[in-house]
Amino acid sequence: MATSKQSAASIFGVNLRTGMAVLTFRLLLATLAAVAMITAVTTVAGAQTYHVLYNFTGHADGGNPAGGLEMDARGNLYGMANDYGNGNCSFGGTVGCGTAFELAHKGTGWIFNLLYTFTGGNDGQAPSGRMVFGPNGSLYGTTVFGGGGDCTFGQGCGTVFNLTPPASVCKSALCPWSETVLYRFTGGSDGNWPQLGDLSFDHSGNIYGTTPQTVYELLRSNGAWAFNLLFAFTQQDGGCCSFSGVIFDQAGNLYGTTYAGTTGCGLVFELSPSAGSWTYNTLHNFLFGTDGCEPQGNLISDQQGNLYGTSPQGGAYNTGTVYELTPSSGDFSVLHAFYGGVEEEGPFDAVVFDANGNLYGTTYGGGSHDRGNVFKLTPSGNGWIYQSLYDFTGGSDGATPEDKLIVDASGNLYGTTSYGGTGNCNGGCGVVFEITP
Repeated sequence: MATSKQSAASIFGVNLRTGMAVLTFRLLLATLAAVAMITAVTTVAGAQTYHVLYNFTGHADGGNPAGGLEMDARGNLYGMANDYGNGNCSFGGTVGCGTAFELAHKGTGWIFNLLYTFTGGNDGQAPSGRMVFGPNGSLYGTTVFGGGGDCTFGQGCGTVFNLTPPASVCKSALCPWSETVLYRFTGGSDGNWPQLGDLSFDHSGNIYGTTPQTVYELLRSNGAWAFNLLFAFTQQDGGCCSFSGVIFDQAGNLYGTTYAGTTGCGLVFELSPSAGSWTYNTLHNFLFGTDGCEPQGNLISDQQGNLYGTSPQGGAYNTGTVYELTPSSGDFSVLHAFYGGVEEEGPFDAVVFDANGNLYGTTYGGGSHDRGNVFKLTPSGNGWIYQSLYDFTGGSDGATPEDKLIVDASGNLYGTTSYGGTGNCNGGCGVVFEITP
């Protein structure tokens, strides 16, 4: 069975970006050129226009963005870089512990603001999921390593953290946010190394997430956070290694995916609250040659409660699928099977809807240059029409997009690539991009 570069690394808990050249950091934070106005690289692709909003340098700003972007009400973008930065970490061939950043609108351009530099100690190392806004308007996320705990490689077991802006209006170009670690994983029954999944919140502001081994809740009480184990994956339930987050439906049920299952290709699961506990149910086991294989991206749902997700492997052509699943009936359908050679890789993370019901996503290794692409699926009759919106070249435009896109109210798409661009990293340091209709 084919195995993706990212998912194979994830199973063993190693840094998702390996083989990077060790760099000597020559830039001090105070002289970071990235805080100046960004000049975008623009490419016209069919009816769409592709813009590079920011090229990571692999210095103080970080490199190899992971998890995707979050957008605030003003249209500013927030994300994390998995590697580099000024933190004192050295693991998997890279130097630095990762960063959190903002791309803020200024006129017709964008300003890069470094929000936080991870140090690799108790605060965490290698942020890899997407930061999301919580009910209080601040940002929440996870790191794979750091935080303490006796886990393999001596890198720590990972954290859940909160970033809050300064209490007063910042008048300088560099305006760091404050980090609070809400939970440090121990590597015991709570699990370790939280991966690419988004965090979710209930109506009371409690946090829900996953590690490869567990589904958990962080309960807020008197200003503190308590860990509550909802479910631990075992061979008996057929699930293993959850790299996605979990999402709620209107009834309070949780849904997620695992990388492996009873068929060897992963599954979609449901956790239903019942009398203070949670009941686990397997909704669908993936079949390699038809459904797809090794799902690891986040799920989304429509207004009817149907679930949509992706798989990077398997399917009719062994290059991944986009699928739909109805939890109430168990009905499963493949909306699109990606077509390509055995070395190509399909989508890693979730698809996203626009206001017209079209779906958008990215592939890690597809497209005409084998460096990934941005695609659109348009509903038509009883099927979906596939269109490639942009094929990455691996040059200054970026390469290997892994994460979920954002669609704004005007139909503009925003995303990141893990590699490519002009930065001084092995394979490039990645970019933030925009596609306008």
